[in-house]
Amino acid sequence: MPVAVVVLRETAAGERRVALTPDVVKKLKARGADVLAEAGAGESAYFSDAALDATQVLDRAGALARADVLLRVQPPDPDEIAGLKAGAVVIAHLQPHRDPERVKALRDRKITAFAMELLPRTTRAQAMDVLSSQAAVAGYKAVLIAAEAAPKFFPMLTTAAGTIRPSKVLVVGAGVAGLQAIATARRLGAQVEGFDVRPETREQIESLGAKFLDLGVSAAGSGGYARELTAEERERQQQALADHLKGIDVVVTTAAVPGRQAPRIVSAAMVAGMKAGAVIVDIAAESGGNCELTEAGRTVVSPNGVSIIGTVNLPASAPIHASEMYARNLYNFLELSLNDGALTLNWDDELIAKTCLTHDGRILHEPTRQLIEGAQS
Repeated sequence: MPVAVVVLRETAAGERRVALTPDVVKKLKARGADVLAEAGAGESAYFSDAALDATQVLDRAGALARADVLLRVQPPDPDEIAGLKAGAVVIAHLQPHRDPERVKALRDRKITAFAMELLPRTTRAQAMDVLSSQAAVAGYKAVLIAAEAAPKFFPMLTTAAGTIRPSKVLVVGAGVAGLQAIATARRLGAQVEGFDVRPETREQIESLGAKFLDLGVSAAGSGGYARELTAEERERQQQALADHLKGIDVVVTTAAVPGRQAPRIVSAAMVAGMKAGAVIVDIAAESGGNCELTEAGRTVVSPNGVSIIGTVNLPASAPIHASEMYARNLYNFLELSLNDGALTLNWDDELIAKTCLTHDGRILHEPTRQLIEGAQS
């Protein structure tokens, strides 16, 4: 029997993406897989059942019961896990550090679960990197939100009433989201600076036409992520940043460390020193925020008139393109194991081995296992 790849309608509040799109369905069928979809699975991303063109369209329970592979955007809920057969494969953004009980349920149900955020950051893995693809959407949308909220134009305008100076925009963090934010702000005509504690990002920031903000502190780390700063380094960085923020109109913060709280970069004291009408858009709001005053899902206005916007799930606000990129990421990962309609997992492949969270009743990701089960004796 061909492997049955299943996609469900996402049920998390505000989630409009879908894990399979029409072009990926065609690719899966060409590889010999059956594609089963819950009725209406793609409607929130504007893909009708007819456009999705799955092999079969079923109700939720029926699709789950048939699933050899379940593709999700958000992690499956307890009922979905219970509805899967033992040994089924789940591929999703699983956020194991946020919900140990979900990990236990996947383990106890003997589900082979792949957490795409655990994917090694290698050249070979780039086409499967859901964090990068979705971060690009977030960086783009964050700047549009900032431009709408700002009480000033982004570009310089020459009018009969005089010349309007461009807004000064600072993007904190030069990962995928930050670089996309810089590029978008530049397209809108703002005067843009980029800041990152990793000195190697200077060339990337400057290649986009922005100025690199050097605060005299380096935190180059491993795997493309920044290391945590020492107390002394943080104090020096924060004082220099506080002084610089006094002249900034818009700040977009994008600094994040997967599986951990977002680093606090913009303090309440820094906000108090900013000018009235300034705007901060915090992409990291869901993991605690880069700004001390950020509240996820809310806009907070400081006593001195600075708006701090705590964005949540920005990729869901561009569901068509975000879904297309996400679905391609999942397909490229699944393709490693899919041959002539059969699924064969190669545990010698580091992309498969290191992305696996649970398998055959065990938690394979060691940090998660220690969090849940403790160190083995």
